[in-house]
Amino acid sequence: MATYGEVITAMLTPFGADGSLDVKAARSLAAHLVDHGSDGLVVCGTTGESPTLTHDEKIALFENVVEEVGDRAKIIAGTGSYDTAETIELTKEAVGTGVDACLVVTPYYSKPPQNGLLAHFRAVADASELPLIIYDIPSRTGRRVERPTMVALAQHERIAGVKDAVGDATETASLRADLDAAGVTDFEIYSGDDVLLLPHVAAGAVGIISVCSHIIGPQIKSIFTAWNKGNADEARRTYIELLPLMTTMMTLTASPIPIKTASAMLGLEVGEPRLPLVPATDEESNSIRSALEKHGLL
Repeated sequence: MATYGEVITAMLTPFGADGSLDVKAARSLAAHLVDHGSDGLVVCGTTGESPTLTHDEKIALFENVVEEVGDRAKIIAGTGSYDTAETIELTKEAVGTGVDACLVVTPYYSKPPQNGLLAHFRAVADASELPLIIYDIPSRTGRRVERPTMVALAQHERIAGVKDAVGDATETASLRADLDAAGVTDFEIYSGDDVLLLPHVAAGAVGIISVCSHIIGPQIKSIFTAWNKGNADEARRTYIELLPLMTTMMTLTASPIPIKTASAMLGLEVGEPRLPLVPATDEESNSIRSALEKHGLL
């Protein structure tokens, strides 16, 4: 069983026409996602453009999303940054907002060595009252949490899982094997890559922290339903059907530009990205629209 849900949406952050945070639209989006397949939400993650959000904006989003849907879904606060002290401060403050856990990204830019990663994550976990999920995404951070480091961290009582965005399902399987060999059976792996959803599940992931669930949440949920019933063929058929759309959303240009564009096309109030991200070009928008039409979403 996935403690935080099988389908967790890495929620977009809606902005108004002037670029300001649109809290009302954020609440509406959260409710929509929970009504359409999401068991949980990550607030202020990569898809939520967290590097462009102020401390106060993050707290406001945590509070409002919890108030809106916290009784129906697990809420995970994105509190990680490149600075250990700042991460600890935001993680501590998130406790008072009512979130269920915190997602803590590998420190980026500074590229700490593995013993630095151990010290960083342990310091945050030691200071936290909430369970932590490590966000391992070397394509963005420049540093991977190597398997021995992850297994050591998994033995901390408040480090509950990982969002695995390494991009290699064989590594996911190896991590699960290493965890099991170390007797760490309650540490949960969540896929961090829509395109690798089913390979990750087959390798030991209990759920996904998804971008594409903004627009195909029920379909993604159906993959888990089929898989859990032992119907691997049905799960595979649905996954293969969705794969072209997920590939477009995740590779056309920098995420979350495609999913923000697609969500707006489907009538969700999400606004445009904040700089340094930019709106989709006309050519990109046409590709996104075509992908939505091919899958009967428009």
